[in-house]
Order: sequence, then C-alpha cells, then structure tokens
Amino acid sequence: MAQRVSVSFAVTSLSIKQMSKYPTIRSFKDLEVYQNLYKASILVMTRIIQKLPPAERFDLKDQLSRSSKAAPRLVAEGYAKKHQKAGFLKYIDDAMAECNECVVSLEQVKDIYHIEVELCNELIDIYDKSARQLFNLAIAWEKFKNRRITQPSNDTGSANANVN
Repeated sequence: MAQRVSVSFAVTSLSIKQMSKYPTIRSFKDLEVYQNLYKASILVMTRIIQKLPPAERFDLKDQLSRSSKAAPRLVAEGYAKKHQKAGFLKYIDDAMAECNECVVSLEQVKDIYHIEVELCNELIDIYDKSARQLFNLAIAWEKFKNRRITQPSNDTGSANANVN
C-alpha cells in the first residue's frame, strides 16, 4: 500500500487546486512526521524507559532513549538543510535509521520484559509509519529538487534573448 506524502513542498505533480488541500510547511514543526516522532519520543521517555529494569541501564534503556529522541531532532536538523540536497537527505536517512532502531528496541521491550505491550505495539506502528514517510519524503524531495534544477528559466522574459 503506497503512502501519501503529506508535505506540500514535496509533491510535484499536483495542480494548484489539489495542493491547497495540503498544509503550508513553514517550519519543521509543520511536518506530520516530526509531530508523530516527537509525540512518540515523549511516550517512550515517560511510559517505557522508566519501567525497564536497572540491568538495562547501559543497554536497551540507553539505546531506546537515544534513538527515540534522535529521530525528531534529525528531522528538524534536516529541514534546516533543505536547500542542500545531500545535507537534507543525510539527515532524513539518519532519522529513518533511528526509527528502525526504535522498532527493534520496542519489540525487545515488549517480548523480553512485557512492558506496556499495547503501547509498544502502537509505538512500533508509529515508528514504522514514520520510517516509510521519511523514505517517501526523501524520494519526493529528490524529484522536487531535480525538477527545480533542470527546468530552464527565462529570466529576461524574452524568448529570443541573445546571449553574447
């Protein structure tokens, strides 16, 4: 099932009328993927991490804490570098990797310690969906940036302008 990219600047083949359905992106905080990752990180920190046993302090607890907090931060950093194709894509790829790490860590929390199983399942779905959204965002952004770079512009307004 294909995921729809809900970011208006990343959609390239829609008419102006169709694009008006999408919210204007003025900040990384307007990105649905950022909002979902931020909320998920708060839930992980307040409802999961504290319930892990002390023996996991330097392993699962530390990894899950880092990866859950890193994902929304990387989206924010990547958005700041949206004008740099390679910079933007690096942060999006890193955020995707952190989402995947969260999925594995939450599956371990659920399967080993049986902590907040329902919540873990919901968070796994959020991180999985977010990773797919980030993947689609990277593809759409690459197409968008390539379209902007490769389309010729006529800055003079004259179709027959001579360049000497």
